[in-house]
Amino acid sequence: MTTPAWRLRRAGAEDADSLALVAGATFLEAFAGVLDGADIVAHVARNSSAAAFARYLAEGGVATLAEVEPGAAPVGYTLLTAPDLPVTPLPGDLELKRIYALAPYHGTGLGAALIARALDDARATGCGRVLLGVYGGNRRAHLFYEKHGFAEMGERRFLVGATWHDDRVYGRAV
Repeated sequence: MTTPAWRLRRAGAEDADSLALVAGATFLEAFAGVLDGADIVAHVARNSSAAAFARYLAEGGVATLAEVEPGAAPVGYTLLTAPDLPVTPLPGDLELKRIYALAPYHGTGLGAALIARALDDARATGCGRVLLGVYGGNRRAHLFYEKHGFAEMGERRFLVGATWHDDRVYGRAV
């Protein structure tokens, strides 16, 4: 079976449900068997609900939605927000708070397209640097970010459900 073609588009407040759907699915897919199941459910309910996405967007967040054609089903997304990381922010910094794609779209170029679009969106706002936090045990993600010019800047503790995890903080100039 071939993977359907995808397209990227800017997401707005009317897309909060689609963003929440793909956010929950991709987080579960990425961390099932790695993180505690109850923690995943609590984290998604708190941070990836439609209400959470509506809030991110209302506060100036910029989201991109990846959809398959035909049908426009959501299969990936990015979210840029004001930084909430333990690094000294520079004026205009943005955080790439989320970048996920469903597993059937890994290796299709979607991840590279999503990160390129997020960097273009950041650049368009006048941002000089994009920051992100990533689970410390996710070697695949570390390699992906490093391939796209991000360098490790530090660490943070990140709460998923009721459990703290160690994350790496990355950044890169745009």
